[in-house]
Amino acid sequence: MRPAEEGNISYLLIPGVTVLCSDAAMEEEFIWEEYMEETGADAAPHTTFRHVETSLESSFQPGMKLEVANKSNPETYWVATIITTCGQLLLLRYSGYGDDRKADFWCDVMTAELHPVGWCSQNNKTLMPPEAIKEKYSDWTEFLIQDLTGSRTAPANLLEGPLRGKNTVDLIVDGSVLEVRDASDPLLYWPARVVQNIGGRLRLRHAGLTEEHRARDVWLFYLDVRLRPLGWALENSLTLEPPAELKPLRSDSDWQQALQDARVDGQKNPLPLEVFKDHMDLPKHSFRTGMKLEMVSAWEQLQICPVSVTKVYSEIYFQVTLDDLSADATPRSVVCHANSPGILPVQWCLKNGVVLERPRGYEGQDFDWADYLKQTGTEAAPDACFPDTLQTRGFSKDMWLEAVNPRRPEEVCVAQIARARGRLLWLRLEGVPKPLSECIVDVESMDIFPVGWCEANAYPLTPPVKPVRQKQKKIAVDLFVPSSPGSANGRYCCSKIYVNQRCFSGPYLNKGRIAELPQAVGPGKCTLVLKELLSMLINAAYKPGRVLKELQELEDQSWECQEETLKAKYKGKSYRSTVRIVRLAEQIPDFCRKVCTKLQCCPNLFGPALVTDKCPENCSVQTKTKYTCYYGKKRKLPRAAGGDEAAGAEMAKPPRRRRKRKAIFVQKKRRSSNVDYTPAGSPRVSTAGVPQDPASRSDPLTHLALQSGSEGTSSEPRDDHTDASSAEVTSSSGRRRPRRAATLRRAFSVGFPAVHETPGSRRRSTRSSQRLVLTCFQVEEDGGGLLVLDRNPLEWTVDEVVQFINSTDCASLAKIFREQDIDGQALLLLTLPTVQECMDLKLGPAIKLCHQIERVKVAFYKQFAD
Repeated sequence: MRPAEEGNISYLLIPGVTVLCSDAAMEEEFIWEEYMEETGADAAPHTTFRHVETSLESSFQPGMKLEVANKSNPETYWVATIITTCGQLLLLRYSGYGDDRKADFWCDVMTAELHPVGWCSQNNKTLMPPEAIKEKYSDWTEFLIQDLTGSRTAPANLLEGPLRGKNTVDLIVDGSVLEVRDASDPLLYWPARVVQNIGGRLRLRHAGLTEEHRARDVWLFYLDVRLRPLGWALENSLTLEPPAELKPLRSDSDWQQALQDARVDGQKNPLPLEVFKDHMDLPKHSFRTGMKLEMVSAWEQLQICPVSVTKVYSEIYFQVTLDDLSADATPRSVVCHANSPGILPVQWCLKNGVVLERPRGYEGQDFDWADYLKQTGTEAAPDACFPDTLQTRGFSKDMWLEAVNPRRPEEVCVAQIARARGRLLWLRLEGVPKPLSECIVDVESMDIFPVGWCEANAYPLTPPVKPVRQKQKKIAVDLFVPSSPGSANGRYCCSKIYVNQRCFSGPYLNKGRIAELPQAVGPGKCTLVLKELLSMLINAAYKPGRVLKELQELEDQSWECQEETLKAKYKGKSYRSTVRIVRLAEQIPDFCRKVCTKLQCCPNLFGPALVTDKCPENCSVQTKTKYTCYYGKKRKLPRAAGGDEAAGAEMAKPPRRRRKRKAIFVQKKRRSSNVDYTPAGSPRVSTAGVPQDPASRSDPLTHLALQSGSEGTSSEPRDDHTDASSAEVTSSSGRRRPRRAATLRRAFSVGFPAVHETPGSRRRSTRSSQRLVLTCFQVEEDGGGLLVLDRNPLEWTVDEVVQFINSTDCASLAKIFREQDIDGQALLLLTLPTVQECMDLKLGPAIKLCHQIERVKVAFYKQFAD
């Protein structure tokens, strides 16, 4: 799945998203993923839709204070601080712990006993610090005074009553009253009621209008600067007056009565001020009357025209008017502010290769700004007056999204970016007849949404004229996720899930690839966010297929799950599997922790909690082998002394039978068996005697030769065999011989006599075995010398491994061992294919490094394996 990423409500690509078509096309079904695969284009990343991300954030903010019952003594309470949020879950820390996170705890707003600061004093309850820090301060009263000074308490209405635990966008319910600024005069406001709330996109009806005036309804996103809480206009000495185009519909007395009714309704059901906490304060502008600029036309689609500043209302608002030089010109003006979308500096179109419309009545054939400014005696507005015109926020040509039809604000269409220039996007609306199917929007527009937004909010999406596929007629209710009003964005949607890149990555995940992942995924619909997260983890694995198989086995009967298909690619092969993903926000912490346990990594590697400094699990001191003793599958290292039969006897009940990895160094069956594979001066080793001789089976060095090449198990077939002829040495006869086959260890001859073979025995061994695993490197060749260890390498720390590598001719690779947290146990498990794959080394350096590793292995078996 790719970001749209799945969009924001985290909206990613949504597999199987079903959207209801028009009444005339009830039998047609539109599926986003199939449509994008057919067109070969991606969805716009969900992070590009800032307003949608903000709408999914919790009403509670980090840093808020509240009073919580003590765990050890529920009759007493203590002040706690909100550290982070995840839907209706809060991560809290008792005051007094400072930066110590060891006592942080999660609680559910809907079930936990939480109260605003001051509740205990009002209800004669006892404030008492937890036992663990009771002796930390002598005067807790003085501490609380200092701690609470300047802090913000959690709102009482979010801790109790019908608004308890709701996200900000869900606080706006049908019937809520707020004030709307007039589109043509920034000094005029009028109350309006919320008729519909679609994921924060509000359908508003001005006070005094009824259902029969629904065509006059206004659609605005709740973060729009035109919206203010009830009473804001009077507080700021502004005028309450209905829009000029609506005045003829009612008498003055009717409008005044409507105003009084709106105030009464607003007082009965006040809109929480938390709704406006994310509203941005508009900056002061630097425009002056008479300045010229370019602007996306508010009256004609796909046109950018010269305009003039004709009025400055205040330091925040000004008015621009379309330049019209004709005799019968009718002024057309619009109110702007410094951050208004669509206002551009002079020459922007020229610099970006976009056509600028000539002013009506302009006599010249080619429009030139220098001549025009000279002719009109005006000046161009400086570039500093405008917002960043180069900001693209990640949008690019051909990306898919969902956009409001400017001609029908109640309609949201499938849209594709036809062109992107700086802050402006040229959209093509699918399913809308031409020429009305194209429009220009700003990257900060609140009328564009990520792929899947309509589906997540149970709102109909206008599909393309020709749907991808057709199915039998379905009932409309079956096409949407059932949800109750106001809860669709809370229960099935989650906040950000963080990837804590400093935490231990475990044996399956590549730490380097984890570091390249984004710090967070979401917010958005739970299944979509988790699917995107799991897809990223699969791609960050050493063997994606293995991780995919582990995730397939993850299951919990208490979860409310949805099956999703995940894919993985490895060495040119594709794998896919069905994985069960939780649908509810409250189940995400448990789901993330169990996935981490399954992958044998730190439980905080990813989840709703952000680890900014030291992990509470103290995972930084763990290594790939030690850490699994605590969080992963408890596996014992195979005993060195003993062959296959001995190892099999020790494991009476193996957990699972897996196919062994194929040998990396292979000597294939040859017709001619009289080829010498031993370097000049080296003792010969019998390949026939190794597998059959009981004595050789019990010898640890022989066991190393047979087993170390197939270290580990895998559910995937290996296809990365290395041909024995890829590296060569010179034999005593002067002929070039395969180096890898020739390096059948002199380690085999260390400590016991060399075994010589006869031509007959060699022929018999060749016929009896298809392949012979040769994994050891020659430890004494090229002056390497026999290694003598002072300490068992199984007990080496990461620092000791790095120290050893630095002492060899592979010192330049030491930093890789530190980055990958390779300790002594992990070092002894390394093989050539593992080194090449995990360290991204070429064959030459990999062989050189493996030579040093094999020296340690041989010394280990000789000195420490009993």
